[in-house]
Amino acid sequence: MAACGQPHPDFMIITSLLDTDLYKFTMMQVVLHHFPGAQVEYRFKCRNENVDLRPYVDEIRAEIAALCRLRFKEDELNYLRSLRFIKSDFVDFLDLFHLNEKYITVQPDPAGNGEIEISVKGPWLHTIMFEVPVLAIVNEVYFRATQRSPDLEEGRARLRKKMSVITDDPELAGCKIADYGTRRRFSRSWHAEVIDEMKQHMGDHFAGTSNVMYAMQHDLTPLGTMAHEYLQACQALGPRLRDSQTFAFEMWAREYRGDLGITLSDVYGMDAFLRDYDMYFCKLFDGARHDSGDPFEWGERLIQHYRDNRVDPSSKVLVFSDSLDFDKVRALYLRFKDRAKVAFGVGTNLTNDLGYTPLQVVMKMVRCNGQPVAKLSDTPSKNMCDDPAYVNYLRQVFQIKA
Repeated sequence: MAACGQPHPDFMIITSLLDTDLYKFTMMQVVLHHFPGAQVEYRFKCRNENVDLRPYVDEIRAEIAALCRLRFKEDELNYLRSLRFIKSDFVDFLDLFHLNEKYITVQPDPAGNGEIEISVKGPWLHTIMFEVPVLAIVNEVYFRATQRSPDLEEGRARLRKKMSVITDDPELAGCKIADYGTRRRFSRSWHAEVIDEMKQHMGDHFAGTSNVMYAMQHDLTPLGTMAHEYLQACQALGPRLRDSQTFAFEMWAREYRGDLGITLSDVYGMDAFLRDYDMYFCKLFDGARHDSGDPFEWGERLIQHYRDNRVDPSSKVLVFSDSLDFDKVRALYLRFKDRAKVAFGVGTNLTNDLGYTPLQVVMKMVRCNGQPVAKLSDTPSKNMCDDPAYVNYLRQVFQIKA
């Protein structure tokens, strides 16, 4: 391990501010234009049992310090400017932007429970970019310490087998898979190899990547729209809590005018989503993304909802992104391919499958403008909020059963 407070001697983990997911940029643009004064707080959580990250605190801090020294390069800004939905004033802002260490703290959990505490607190506009690279840093620091000689050949064999599930099956001729694996990758170098292999061997089956740096380097389509934090923040930023979901969709449409039209469906669960996702939104947006609960049930319900609102489901996109492996991709594609457009974002199973147990790490927004915010997804273990009274109130407002 590197000496206390020093970066790893071989290389920095994050070398570009583009090494993050596209939806961080698309949300950040909305924040700049509509919520520039919002103050937020994020907290880190490792869901694995019996994983002790405390020995790596100093190295994680050093890598974050290096991250905060990065600036956008001219070619990176020009790339962002070339994306049809990115506006010139936002790129001008990014030209001045950097992450600031004063907004983030990393320490052993004061509770003495063997965990570490990572907290981000400050202006949303200046903190939104921490989440993805910080999670990538935690992963890589941990795995390069615990797996000093990783079995890359095993990883390559697993990757080849996965790709063949799609490429060798004539029934999956139209199936497209994207890489969504930045935040939980084994390492940056392994992520780069996975991207290169998929581009070389999957052809049209490889839809692109959520990682903006690799999209730029490999001339791939960058993918992503909104994340949970955007809809959570709207609980504090909108006019009324009950209307926060529709407020979030309306503000998104105001910013993008029909572009980036994939909504997220599980911040309050599928029942609450469908209650708000009326005919107007069914027609306005291109589709929705699944990220918790049973994906087959979700797809069936969404297709029926489109029909009930006199919208042809075959014109809409169902994006699946929750804990996917390639066998599940195959099953979902065969179930829905003739009834809707289907797309898949595969994360951990692509970028962290070398035979070692991946870290289940997240960093979630827990407050906005001093108010608790939360998601109540269709997978209860994914919920994260430090105020049980607020969670109960949210359940009442959105008619969600405990």
